[in-house]
Amino acid sequence: MATPILAEIGTVFMPVRDIEKARDWYCSLLGIEPDGEVLFGHIYVISMTNSTNLVLDSKIYSPEAIVKTPMFHLNTKDIKAAYSFIKEKKIELTTEIQHGHYFNFKDPDGNMLMICKC
Repeated sequence: MATPILAEIGTVFMPVRDIEKARDWYCSLLGIEPDGEVLFGHIYVISMTNSTNLVLDSKIYSPEAIVKTPMFHLNTKDIKAAYSFIKEKKIELTTEIQHGHYFNFKDPDGNMLMICKC
């Protein structure tokens, strides 16, 4: 059946309290420099390498909007190095490395994130 909807995910939205702080935290986590402006006073787009973009949005933030289950995962080739990196940055880990393959942690707003070995 033909459809005008593409089988693609265009972007992932993440609710954050403070757009500038969140931008700086995520850019530091990913080892990238902020390269754009905050749009409309509440949106910052992180262009991911060969991937779906991540949009930080302070307008959609509320305690109920916090992501309690990872909605996506970030890739790593070295899960132990990634785990050590998160630990050294004193980011709140919520699991140890599971099955030698992934672990979960929280951003400063309490959103659950995951890193997986690719």
